[in-house]
Amino acid sequence: MAVKQVLNDEGQKYMNYIENIYICIAAPLIMAIIALRGRRRRALIFMLAGMTTCLLSSYISTFFAIVTEADRNQATWEITPMIEEVMKFLPILFYTLIFEPSRKEEIAENVILVAIGFATLENICYLTANGASEILLLIIRGFGTGAMHVVCGILVSAGMVYLWEEFWLKFAGTVGLISLASTYHAIYNLLASQDRPIAWIGYAIPLLTALLVMTLRGRWKRV
Repeated sequence: MAVKQVLNDEGQKYMNYIENIYICIAAPLIMAIIALRGRRRRALIFMLAGMTTCLLSSYISTFFAIVTEADRNQATWEITPMIEEVMKFLPILFYTLIFEPSRKEEIAENVILVAIGFATLENICYLTANGASEILLLIIRGFGTGAMHVVCGILVSAGMVYLWEEFWLKFAGTVGLISLASTYHAIYNLLASQDRPIAWIGYAIPLLTALLVMTLRGRWKRV
């Protein structure tokens, strides 16, 4: 995500005004947040938080890529995944520590909403940077990226829902699951950055994982 703000596929520098894109999307969301109440307002707030973390992740990833003199691939595989997963976790951590939600499901919902907001802005920036000539690629990549961020969010939310019941597991468990989500994210980036058909495999993995998670979740509810 962040590397595309610096280099294109040919290694040439260019500007992708992610701030302008963010403002265009955030403005109507802010108006809706002001107008709505209750759970609808909370849902939009966390979606906006996801978009905001996407914007900030872009700056931070680009900074570390420049400082470490990483090329496009190194930054995409080694720097961006960890930064993005940590940044997505911060709004949920703040909300959980300040408001202490009583429902465990609420934490999981918030994590997914942040992931959706993040993936939405990332997909729009990809569209503006690479064009809309290949509609099939945009559809597959859009669903693949969205599913990847949701799956990573589910991994982290599982830790917050189940591991936070034990004090000694809060830190170690959360760090472990963020590392797991970052590794999953890095594998997706690695495959998606390759030529086809390897890229198609990368896009398919999060979709299959999300399908598996939904299937298992449905069986657990029946039990």
